[in-house]
Amino acid sequence: MRIAIAGGHGKIALLLTALAAGRGDDVVGIVRNPDHVADVRDLGGDAVVADLEQATAEQVAAVLAGADAVVFAAGAGPGSGAARKETVDRDAAVLVADAARIAGVVRFLQISAMGLDRTDVEPVFGAYLRAKAAAEDDLRSRDFDWTILRPGRLTDEAPSGRVTLGESVPPGDVTRADVAAVLLALLDEPASAGMTLELVGGPTPIAEAVQSAMGPNTRSV
Repeated sequence: MRIAIAGGHGKIALLLTALAAGRGDDVVGIVRNPDHVADVRDLGGDAVVADLEQATAEQVAAVLAGADAVVFAAGAGPGSGAARKETVDRDAAVLVADAARIAGVVRFLQISAMGLDRTDVEPVFGAYLRAKAAAEDDLRSRDFDWTILRPGRLTDEAPSGRVTLGESVPPGDVTRADVAAVLLALLDEPASAGMTLELVGGPTPIAEAVQSAMGPNTRSV
């Protein structure tokens, strides 16, 4: 499988790159900083420099050409203001989806977040939640084989290989490494198309959790 990852130098993206490349997939990460190319290549992937706040859909489509799937893993990150939540977490997601349409890539996984309907939050985090919700709405409107993954609070602990995954799960933490492993499992599972899934740490092995979450999947767009 050829996988293109937007936000290719993010922590989850790098973990996903290592997992996918390690099993023989062809991975290309889109990174903003030229200094990050080597980090992606050290994990077995390739990298292309493109600023998703400045690039056109056509420029990004050239990177996505030939991909079997796109993973949107970009984010403005901690310390950024409300404006960048809009230009990265919302607008860049829309840009990459437009590029995928141009490139003819229909499999699209998007990393979102749990609790997007929360209102009792500080203003910048509220802007982040609204941006993620808008990106989700845009993706659902498209004729893609999309899957949206909403992880809980992210940690950098070692992977457990066990999670709780479903359309609605109680709030909790999840390691970034387990998020990456679930993303890879979802890429391998066509029945996850059209699903929005929440993810936290839990007792169930990842492969089993993914299969259990599929159930009688009915696509809703």
